Formats: sequence, structure tokens, C-alpha cells
Amino acid sequence: MGKKGKNTNNGESDVDRTQYYDITMNILFAMVSEPYYLLHFLTFFSYFSIRFSTSQLFSPEFAAHLLRRELQALLAFVTLTAVKMVKEETWDGFVADMLLFAKIFLVGISLVVDYHLTLWFMLAFLVIYIFTQQPPYTGLGSSAQLTPLQLEALLTEGGTSKFWLVEFRSLFSSTCIRTSRVLPELSITFSNKNISFGVVDLGLFPNTAARFGVSLGIPDQLPTFILFENAEEISRFPEINSVAKASDITKKRLCRHFELDKHLLDYVSGK
Repeated sequence: MGKKGKNTNNGESDVDRTQYYDITMNILFAMVSEPYYLLHFLTFFSYFSIRFSTSQLFSPEFAAHLLRRELQALLAFVTLTAVKMVKEETWDGFVADMLLFAKIFLVGISLVVDYHLTLWFMLAFLVIYIFTQQPPYTGLGSSAQLTPLQLEALLTEGGTSKFWLVEFRSLFSSTCIRTSRVLPELSITFSNKNISFGVVDLGLFPNTAARFGVSLGIPDQLPTFILFENAEEISRFPEINSVAKASDITKKRLCRHFELDKHLLDYVSGK
């Protein structure tokens, strides 16, 4: 018995190590393969390269002053990271916030060194913003990637699901990218024969927006989540003319708004 328990603990430990290894490798792969992350990494790394290559040019007093400022910035960044790690619901939103904070602190520290260095970093971040964007979450969970024609067919011709919860998004929108994993993860938990989940990319089909009352203007209403029952819209989030921030779109908020727990219980109880 004791020997068997020991093997079980070793097996669990091996699984944990494998999971951590997979997460680490996925992060490293994303940093290398995604231009958005790679360019940010190179820009941040350039500060350390410049810092250590020019350190001999600083007077002892200035070097000490700069070190204090760097430690203060690092402490503030670690504190914000800890707060966001608790409050932020999605990995994509957490990464976006951390990169924003890192940019602010890096620009602030570079001002202490030399304003020319600040201009260099501001230009580098502007180029990154223009030519790259944060990659969206690519997993679909139990949700379906739909074209407008497919959605129309499902709503008008009926199907196996009484309810359809559809996210209208555009991957040109930073808000949609930050929240791109919310619906797929909800679909894994709540998808069943009574309710299905789908995604329509209005960046590919902008003419569809007016059909479902979604604004692509300024400010736009993306992402918009609409719950259909037998081809009729019964609820949406955010509401028309409502100003919702990315932080408002969470799994908990959508679950409560669309009563997903109730739909799941109705399915389990056979209603």
C-alpha cells in the first residue's frame, strides 16, 4: 500500500513538472514566433544592453541615483503584476496590461538617463503598434467559427440547439483580442444540446454588423454577445448605446447576464 502511494505521488509530481514545462515552452515559443512579443522583448532587452554598455560613462552619484530609480520601478512593476494576476481573468488581458506597465516604466527610467533614449523607445513602441498586434486566443473550445450565412441558416432553419450564444468580434480590435478566450472557455463548461456557442468575425464580414444591430463606428460595440432563442434575440451584452470596457467582459459577468448556470441546470434536469 505504501509503495503504491509513493508511486502515485511521484506520478503527480511528474505531471506537474510536465505541465510547467509545457507552459514554459509555449511562452518561449510565442516570444520567438509572434512578432508582437518578439519585438517587445528585443526593445526591452535593448535597455539592458545600452545600460550596461554605457555604465562606465556615469558618475558614481548618477549611477547610484539611476539604480534607486530602477529599483523603485521594479518594485512598482512587481506590485502591479501581483495585483493584476489576482484581478485579471484572462491571460491575454494580463499580458496586455503587463506590457503597458513595462512601457510606462521603461520610458520613465529612460528619461532619467537621457531624453534621446526616451525618444528611441517611444519610436520603437510606435512602430510595434503600427505593424503588429497582440495575437488572439486561437482555441475555440466547444464554440463554432461561423460565417454570416451559416449563422443565418442555424437561426432560421433550426437545429439541435434551442439557444445560440454568439460573439460578434473583430480581431482588428484590441478589446476583442483581450477577451478572445472568454467565450471559448465558457463554451467548454456550458455547451450542451440546448445551448450552443458561436463566433462571427465582423472584421471579415463587416456588412453583417447592421443586420444584428452592432455598431462598427467610433466607439464601436465590439465584442457584442447576443443570445438567440429559436432565431429571436432575447438578450445581448453590452446593451445598445452602452459603453462597456474590456474589464467588464468576464466569464462571471457573461455567465450571470445570460443565466448560463440556469440553462445548464435546465438541461441536466431535462427541461
